[in-house]
Amino acid sequence: MPVTLPATIAPVASAAAADARDFTPGNIIDDAVFYDGSAMGAGEIQSFLNGKVTTCRSGYTCLKDYRQNTDDRPADKYCNGYAGAANESAATIIDKVARSCGISQKALLVLLQKEQGLVTSTAPSAWNYSAATGQGCPDTAPCDASTQGFFYQVYYGARQFEVYRMNPSWWGYQAGRWNNILYNPSASCGTQRVFIENQATAGLYIYTPYVPNQAALNNLYGEGDGCSAYGNRNFWRTYSDWFGSTQAGGRPFGNLDAIEAYPGGIRVRGWAIDPDTSDPIQVHAYLAGDATALTADGDRPDVGSAYPGSGSRHGFDSRIPVTQGGSGQVCVYAINTARGSNVTLGCRDMPFYTGSPVGAVDAVKVSSGSVTVSGWAIDPDTASSIDVHAYVDGVGTALRASGSRTDLATHYPVHGTKHGYSATLKVPLDAKQICLYGINTGRGDNTTLGCRSIMTPASRDIGRAPIGSLDAVDVAGTSARVSGWAIDPDTKKSIPVHIYVAGAGRAITADDSRRDVGGAYPAYGNAHGFSEVVDLVPGKSTVCVYAINTSGANTTLGCRDVTAADQGRAPIGNFESVSVSGRSATVTGWALDPDTVRPIAVRISVDGKVTRLTAQANRPDVAGAYPVYGAAHGFSRAVDIPIGPSKICVTAVNTSGPDTDLGCRSITTRDEGRTPIGSVDEVSVSGTTATVRGWAIDPDTARPIAVHVYVGGSATALTADRSRPDVGAAYPPYGSAHGYQTNVPIPVGTSRVCIYAINTAGANPLLGCRSVTGMAGAPVGRLDAASGGTGTVSVRGWAFDPDVKGPVTVRVAIDGTTREVRADKNRPDVGAAFPAAGSAHGFEQRLTASKGNRRVCASVVDDKGGSPVSLGCTSVTVR
Repeated sequence: MPVTLPATIAPVASAAAADARDFTPGNIIDDAVFYDGSAMGAGEIQSFLNGKVTTCRSGYTCLKDYRQNTDDRPADKYCNGYAGAANESAATIIDKVARSCGISQKALLVLLQKEQGLVTSTAPSAWNYSAATGQGCPDTAPCDASTQGFFYQVYYGARQFEVYRMNPSWWGYQAGRWNNILYNPSASCGTQRVFIENQATAGLYIYTPYVPNQAALNNLYGEGDGCSAYGNRNFWRTYSDWFGSTQAGGRPFGNLDAIEAYPGGIRVRGWAIDPDTSDPIQVHAYLAGDATALTADGDRPDVGSAYPGSGSRHGFDSRIPVTQGGSGQVCVYAINTARGSNVTLGCRDMPFYTGSPVGAVDAVKVSSGSVTVSGWAIDPDTASSIDVHAYVDGVGTALRASGSRTDLATHYPVHGTKHGYSATLKVPLDAKQICLYGINTGRGDNTTLGCRSIMTPASRDIGRAPIGSLDAVDVAGTSARVSGWAIDPDTKKSIPVHIYVAGAGRAITADDSRRDVGGAYPAYGNAHGFSEVVDLVPGKSTVCVYAINTSGANTTLGCRDVTAADQGRAPIGNFESVSVSGRSATVTGWALDPDTVRPIAVRISVDGKVTRLTAQANRPDVAGAYPVYGAAHGFSRAVDIPIGPSKICVTAVNTSGPDTDLGCRSITTRDEGRTPIGSVDEVSVSGTTATVRGWAIDPDTARPIAVHVYVGGSATALTADRSRPDVGAAYPPYGSAHGYQTNVPIPVGTSRVCIYAINTAGANPLLGCRSVTGMAGAPVGRLDAASGGTGTVSVRGWAFDPDVKGPVTVRVAIDGTTREVRADKNRPDVGAAFPAAGSAHGFEQRLTASKGNRRVCASVVDDKGGSPVSLGCTSVTVR
């Protein structure tokens, strides 16, 4: 068997150019390397910085020369605090922070380079120092003021990685499990499934939540494609270039050749070597969290040939029993013996084949004096056939589930096909039920595969007793609903059922559809249910139900002691709503009398004029709240109403006793000529044009009406017929076609826009007026700032065109190469200075650019066709 090289190789002793083939997304840097707070001293750091920049550009302070006053930082559970001092060098700050928070000085140097290029920059800006590690500086918002400045950036950046380490469950990316990590901020670029091996790597992904795609790795020192992200690639590459391998020395390595599921267990196979010893080492296998220790001492000549200094006795091949069914994650670790740390050889999601038998009763066929059953049964703990026991009315027969069932191979591939059973058993003519059980062989218990009725109608009546059930006797007032089912085994036909209340009987037929009964007794069909309302005698009584035999003794299905409530309880209900349309009002609600399950009468009174109806409409919600009484208790009736004010009252009529008033509502019906209603939702200005939007309704008609818009003395007429679903929802009788929207010219300067709804018969109401300011002229704006980064130029400013409604496009030229940026970000300061224009006119964008000194200019084009208006120019340095 060929040897698969491990993902983790012994580290290189000194720094060398990084090779993308060595990048492991699940282990960017080893914990022992990242959390080494004594990796360098302040003097070593200073020498390192001196070697990266020999000469700083005039007027700039490079990191090797940077100094600042620092203040005290209190100790907490993440860092041991910081003793501030005057005029501390960057090297001293980095060293003291690293030792306080337990983060490698080397890792902090790489972080400063990855985020701002500070270590090698010959012309760092003030902003580069202010956001040195990117801590508290999201891509979509300004930096947190409390973490700005070089010292705070280094301290709180290091502390943040300790927050990640000590609270791993707080974050979406976690070590020791599979994580779906984005390639790029654009979700359309997709994700990579990464098993994060350690906390340091998890912290890097939380800090910069993207994994490099293959294009980024293929061009390790340049750009990939539109879906590439570079932060974690650059961290690994820079560390490798400056300090050598990101992995601690002495870590075990090896390969997980296979993880296989078999009945009752999991097989793991592979090899593992610790470079610190030629002796076999331990391998730990975790099955859904349960650990098993193995020794990798099996002979693997292929491994010995590849690593002759370690010998060949480093293989492992073990079968591990599983202790739970279902599925889970299996992980295998090579256990370190001296230097270094344990290594994950691999993880897989695997099925666990163990537990009680599974199976099915596929078919039961009944003949006179016999029954044929067939199905299948498997015990997950074994691939062998198992026993199945068949019980007919308590009398058992042992069967063997060893017949060929090729259909099972798809679902149970490791168990084979010899798991079917089929047998014909002799049974008495009056046999009732057969039950089959899968007999357990390993973990678990015997399993009921299923029970089936084997009763069938006879060719002649042999006097078998009826069967059935009294399911419920639900009392409501002085009546009760009696329900259940009954079958005579000698016939498919529905049979009589007698219900006795205090000795008085009533005969009914059990012919209601009961699918559950038909499913349990398929030879007899569904028509064997009953549900009947019977009257009760006052006080306590007994209800008994009998299934009547076609030939032979009847069967008592059951008796229940019940108590009838006293007569005269008051009805209950609800007057839910009244809706008016013209000269008619629709009254809706529900009512029931606790003394009966039957529908009751309801009176609707309009100023004393009474309409009587029965509350019998279907109301499933009422049945849900009062299940004994059923659903037939709703009412909805349209009644005539007079012009002007009137009062509608609803009364639930008692079957015996006082009625219940469900409530009254006051309404008013108006004559024609009512005043229109409406709203001015918007009056917005773009240059010398105002956009007017709103809605209007005349209560006397559902048709759209006219709207007049006045600017000074100049009028514009339009029809309010645009779709406004919100208006239709608020005024359903009128529909949605009552919106209006139009553009009207306005003069330069301040003027007043007024909107009137035009009545179909009567006065025209004013919907509202707004003061507006017409503007005209060239675009205005400013390039507030531009700064160079690593391969990027960041620009920020604002711009708008008084003649244009909405944002404009700003052209940004970098050494003559033009990019377009949308000026649509919120700038409250611009809105305050130009209230008519609003605040959505800011722009802020990071653009790619090649290294060197670059001239950055911004401009905006006049919509009237004039020359572009300059917003300003500046020079930046791109690293």
